[in-house]
Amino acid sequence: MEICLKIPVILIDRNPGSGLPSVTPMTGPASYSWKPVRRHWAGRMIVTALLLAVCAAPLIAMPRAQRHERRHEIDHLEELWRNAVLKDDTAAMSSLLAEDYIGITPAGTLQTKDEELASLRSGRTHFTTLEITDRKVRFYGAAAIVTSTADVQATTPDGDLSGSYRYTRVYAQDPQGVWKIVSFEANRVLGPGERR
Repeated sequence: MEICLKIPVILIDRNPGSGLPSVTPMTGPASYSWKPVRRHWAGRMIVTALLLAVCAAPLIAMPRAQRHERRHEIDHLEELWRNAVLKDDTAAMSSLLAEDYIGITPAGTLQTKDEELASLRSGRTHFTTLEITDRKVRFYGAAAIVTSTADVQATTPDGDLSGSYRYTRVYAQDPQGVWKIVSFEANRVLGPGERR
C-alpha cells in the first residue's frame, strides 16, 4: 500500500555562490513536494505480534504448585551449598557449581570453579559459623537469583572474615534441567561508622 504525504521542503541556498553551508536555514517561500511513503502493515503486525509473544511469555505466571516446587529446589540447593562450605566438602561443592562458574569475593577478586574448589580443599578459608537469613528467591525463565544475608565466623589466609555479608547467587538450569550455580558475589555489611 502506498500513501502520499504532503511534506514541506524548505528551499535553501538558492544562490550557490553565497558561501553558506547547505544546512543553514534560509528564509523564503516554502515549496511542497509529494513523497511516497511505503507502509507494510501486514509485516509490522506480524513482527509486533511475535515481539509481544516473546516478551510476554516470562510474564505469564506459572502455577503456584510449580513455583513452590522450584523455590523448594533452590532452598534445598542453598542448604547443600551451606553444608559444603561448613564441612569443606569439595565433592558436594563441585556438583553444585557450573563449569563456567565465576565468584566475586568480598575483597573483589574473581574465582573460577577450580579456584573455589582448591580453596575449599586446602582449608585456607575455614568457616565455623554460617547463618543465613532474609533469603529471597526470584525466577526468570531458567534462572534463579538468590539474595540473602549471611552471618559468618571464618578465617582466611588474609585474616578474620567474621561479620555480616549480603550475597547474590545466580542459578541456571543446564540442558538437562539441573540447577547449577553460575555466579556468586558477597559484600560485607558495614556497621555504624565503618567505611570501605
